[in-house]
Amino acid sequence: MQNKVIMTVAVGGIIAGLLSAYWGGREKLPQPPVFDPSPNPYAKGIYSTGVIESLQPTGENINLYPEVAGVITRVLVAEGQAVKQGEPLLKIDDSVQHATVEQQRSQAEAAHALLEELKAQPRKEVLDVAKAQLDFAKANLTTAETQLKKLQNAYDMDAKSVSKDNLDNAINAAKAAKASVEVALKNYNLTKAGAWSYDIQNQERQYAALTNTFRAGSALLEKYTIKAPVDGVVLSIKASLGSYISPQGVYDTYTQGLNPVIVMGNPEDELVVRCYVDEILINRLPDVSKMQAQMFLRGTKIRIPLEYIRLQPYVSPKIQLSNQRTERVDVRVLPVLFRFKKPDDVQLYRGQLVDVYINEDG
Repeated sequence: MQNKVIMTVAVGGIIAGLLSAYWGGREKLPQPPVFDPSPNPYAKGIYSTGVIESLQPTGENINLYPEVAGVITRVLVAEGQAVKQGEPLLKIDDSVQHATVEQQRSQAEAAHALLEELKAQPRKEVLDVAKAQLDFAKANLTTAETQLKKLQNAYDMDAKSVSKDNLDNAINAAKAAKASVEVALKNYNLTKAGAWSYDIQNQERQYAALTNTFRAGSALLEKYTIKAPVDGVVLSIKASLGSYISPQGVYDTYTQGLNPVIVMGNPEDELVVRCYVDEILINRLPDVSKMQAQMFLRGTKIRIPLEYIRLQPYVSPKIQLSNQRTERVDVRVLPVLFRFKKPDDVQLYRGQLVDVYINEDG
């Protein structure tokens, strides 16, 4: 009886092992893809990854960096907003520079006031004083000459009637009065001539220098407001109120790198796809006059024909797609640009990745 039980258990174990081996050895069916990959529409099609951008005559999207560093005090636009050239987008704290400009303005105005004062000379009141001093000196000369003449006549008639000492004093007094007239006359002519030309020229240069300093300060003050360089659309604002920004950009907490403060694009519906063709496929690209391509939106069956614009004749690292600055790669890619008209019933956004096939046969 015991042997039958042992035999039954052994046979059951063998059957269980065989069944486990059978089920474990079965090949598992692969999971269906989340979405169908983009099919190659050409017999010989070159695949590349593309990024949607704004249509620009040259270059890429417009990246705005401040020319001065500081803390953002006002953000005047929102993402997706259309702006005109010269429209303020963002303001940086300019309190220190504003005070500096006001000081420079005051210094320039003071220099201008002094220059006008020099040009306005002689002042009528000052000239009147100089004229009065000249008249007074002439009157003293007349008095001294009259007194001398009387003493001289008396001395000539009778030498004992006037002492020699008194006569000498009268002569000296007349000479002194005459010298006073000459000094007063020169002072009057000097006052009447006005400011010295060299003083005016020197003050003009000081005024010009201070004015240029004020203009430079005012120009720097304007830099504390970031303005739209062209008509366009605000695609991205990387900083918020209170953030510190510098000419290097704004610090991104997630990527731990520096990004442009504002990214702008062209307001038109016509967009551009910047394709990155792998360097090993560059030699298969057709002539630019025969370039044909189609774009596929990932996760959909939507395809959009593309029109060739230009290629950027500089092969660059593929990290432009991942934005990973520390990634070590040897693969390089050639950027090729195509344009397309945005369909009304399709949602497309700048910065979106798409699949692009370029016809090798052209």
